[in-house]
Amino acid sequence: MASHAAPRRTHRSDRSPHGTSSGLRLDEHLPVDHRLSTFYRFGAGLMGVVLIVFGILGVIDHVGFFDTGGDTVAGLNTNGALSWLSIGVGLLLLVGMVMGGNFASTLNMGLGVLFVASGFLNLALLNTDNNVLAFKIQNVLFSFVVGILLMFFGMYGRVSGTLPHDNPYWRHRHPDADGAGGSEDAVHRREIT
Repeated sequence: MASHAAPRRTHRSDRSPHGTSSGLRLDEHLPVDHRLSTFYRFGAGLMGVVLIVFGILGVIDHVGFFDTGGDTVAGLNTNGALSWLSIGVGLLLLVGMVMGGNFASTLNMGLGVLFVASGFLNLALLNTDNNVLAFKIQNVLFSFVVGILLMFFGMYGRVSGTLPHDNPYWRHRHPDADGAGGSEDAVHRREIT
């Protein structure tokens, strides 16, 4: 008894412009071009601009690079290292805003977790000689708030037990559900059986 295996249909996204396979893509399993991309872009852009403005105000004040004095900008303690770090992370978020989609969502979630972790780490380093970013308690709270907002902007419409059935992430997780659309492979599997 011979069994025939159906050839794997290659998605357009799996091919390079020359028609050959482009290799492994990490975000291949995620839905693309959905209306949530605008929300992810907005979140990345908003948080990026806030961090860049804070960083630029710190750089303009000519604060020492690792100065741990009481230099404040917009109510937050800062030094040159924190200012330049803020500008760098803000620019990274603006890149996420430009790219949008799953990249912006994943970037928002990842940086959100890092901001919350930074808040806890710097909370432990308050009033020690290792407080090289000159954090005070208001900086720790700001780090927590920015981290939670970034995680919200990254997870919205993507992580929940009660996603609506027209959500692209729900459809991706339930490709065989009636009316969900599914991926080309799921449709192809249904045609074969």
